[in-house]
Amino acid sequence: MLYSLNGKIIHTEPTFVVIECGGVGYKCLATMNTLRTLPRVGETAMLYTQMLVREDAVELCGFSTTAERNCFTMLMSISGVGAKVALSILSVLTPEQVALSVSLGDSKTLTKAAGVGSKLAQRIILELKDKIKKLGIAETAMPADSAAAVLPAATGNLSQAIAALAVLGYTPDDVMPFMSGIDTTQPVEAIIAQTLKAIGKR
Repeated sequence: MLYSLNGKIIHTEPTFVVIECGGVGYKCLATMNTLRTLPRVGETAMLYTQMLVREDAVELCGFSTTAERNCFTMLMSISGVGAKVALSILSVLTPEQVALSVSLGDSKTLTKAAGVGSKLAQRIILELKDKIKKLGIAETAMPADSAAAVLPAATGNLSQAIAALAVLGYTPDDVMPFMSGIDTTQPVEAIIAQTLKAIGKR
């Protein structure tokens, strides 16, 4: 499976980009958020990829960050959510906003995406929350011997940020070491964004 592509951008359209690597042009379906971060045609770019294999086609999706790819994968695991809908959601919302919406039960925000009605938005929230529970992750569940010891008790914005990051597949033990230098009085979305940025630098 392709993990990433690093090459020259040779073509872009509103829903995809073509990156040339070793003389081969790879068409990558992409979100508007990713497309906005890319340099101009002729310049070099790197995308994290996810391959979609169906009976009638094989497609490649490209993302500017691992957080966006992780969020795409989580959304694709929901019944009724295909690649088109997942890309639509991540075109109008960042991974941080998706995670926060799910952790807060805010289905209305998810309906901003084309193809997402109120019923589907509610299903996304319910199923992702159920997946988090199955992973044993809860807002207040901080193992005593975990990295949580480096921070005060996880409450308020910090607790919400940890729960939201769980939507993207990160456990408390994964994220707590990266939160030690973050101002937890900031808005939840800012805490999530800074944590993901720190994780991406490791």
